[in-house]
Amino acid sequence: MLIDGEPCRVRKVSSSMPGKHGHAKYSIEAKGIFDGKKRNLKEPSDSKVEVPEVEVNDGQVLSISGDSVQLMDLSSYDTFEIAVPEELQSKLSEGDEIKYIETMGRRKIRD
Repeated sequence: MLIDGEPCRVRKVSSSMPGKHGHAKYSIEAKGIFDGKKRNLKEPSDSKVEVPEVEVNDGQVLSISGDSVQLMDLSSYDTFEIAVPEELQSKLSEGDEIKYIETMGRRKIRD
């Protein structure tokens, strides 16, 4: 779902009962897909939220340069540069097949 314009993965949803004159509310705890920030949202139960389409694709590492890699999508054969998280930098090598997330024109290696 989108919170403050950032695509997020929902971690926890809890509901509260309506008060005497209020509506039931949902409390949503989520984590940003790209920035990793924890976000909270409280909304009435009848609110609509935006949900972006998130694709998980397969790619092959063509070359490694510092903290980024050149990746080729295995279904469309498109090539592009993508940043590598620090914890994966020492584990990747040329020719490896990995999964990456794509949504709203942005990409990230799946962790």
